[in-house]
Amino acid sequence: MLVTEHMKVNDSSGRKKVVVIGGGTGTFTVLSGLKHFVADIELSAIVTMADSGGSTGRLRDEFGYLPVGDVRMALVALADEQFADNQLLRNLLLYRFTKGGKNLAGHNFGNLFLVALTDILGSELEAIRFAARMLRACGSVHPVTLDHVTLVATYDDGVVIEGEVHIDESEAERDRHRIVKLEAHPHGHISNDAERAILDADCIVMGPGDLYTSILAVCVVGGVREALQKTNGTILYVSNLMTKRGQTSGLCVEDHVREVERYIGRAVDTVLANDAHFSDDLKKRYAMESEYPVLFDGSREVEKESLLATEEVTPTVGDVLRRSLIRHNSDALARAIMKHI
Repeated sequence: MLVTEHMKVNDSSGRKKVVVIGGGTGTFTVLSGLKHFVADIELSAIVTMADSGGSTGRLRDEFGYLPVGDVRMALVALADEQFADNQLLRNLLLYRFTKGGKNLAGHNFGNLFLVALTDILGSELEAIRFAARMLRACGSVHPVTLDHVTLVATYDDGVVIEGEVHIDESEAERDRHRIVKLEAHPHGHISNDAERAILDADCIVMGPGDLYTSILAVCVVGGVREALQKTNGTILYVSNLMTKRGQTSGLCVEDHVREVERYIGRAVDTVLANDAHFSDDLKKRYAMESEYPVLFDGSREVEKESLLATEEVTPTVGDVLRRSLIRHNSDALARAIMKHI
């Protein structure tokens, strides 16, 4: 278990149960920060199973297993860094091949590793559990469903787009339209572990991450909405830094929250958002992709903190997907979240 000098060590039975919902780099950032507080919290992640792009999508199509990319990212984020060999293991599971022709180039080693483990152990869940033990993970990772689901978005002009990657990387003309309905086809059913984690949670953290393809991609699976309504845990929403082209163009922080509440059928208890300023150069670069800082309209109470990472994200060679240039500061975000737990 990872323990830092600023933490008060409590009896494990008294730790608060914190569940992070989402996927991708947003969930990676939250978990990377919160794992430093595992003396005080019992940490788990519930990740989307709708990913259909990049290395994950290729493996999903070829092997027929559940998509592993978001699971892999969450496991790496939770890896206990006090063990010297874990940094190498983290780098290994994040490694992306740049050579090997069309069959290997672009694949992530961690994705291949989890697929191989599933083949050997005969179970996706057993593969995840083994990888968690190998990394001495400071928490647990649960697929939201064990069913194969496809994300389907319906826009305000009646256009329907199927597949997470196609929604995430939609055509420029989608910027002029809003997603009015997001569904999972088939509806699927929440996994036992995910349902138990939500029902037992003291606090559920949603975001940051793409609103529709990461956060709500979890919530539209059958049984998730009902579990979120039954739990006594509070819900904390972390706003994205920037709008997402073709998904949240023109939406403010409060609009994001209203969409979350519409899909989960209950109120969000706390909204956390960044109020640090972006450089003009960064805003110009995002504007070239029709993406802009997420603003406030003042219609509800929002906890504002300086949450911006100072370093720019360096794209991974061989990664074919478009990634954000800047992200939340994981430590600052974790400290801000812990104020509400």
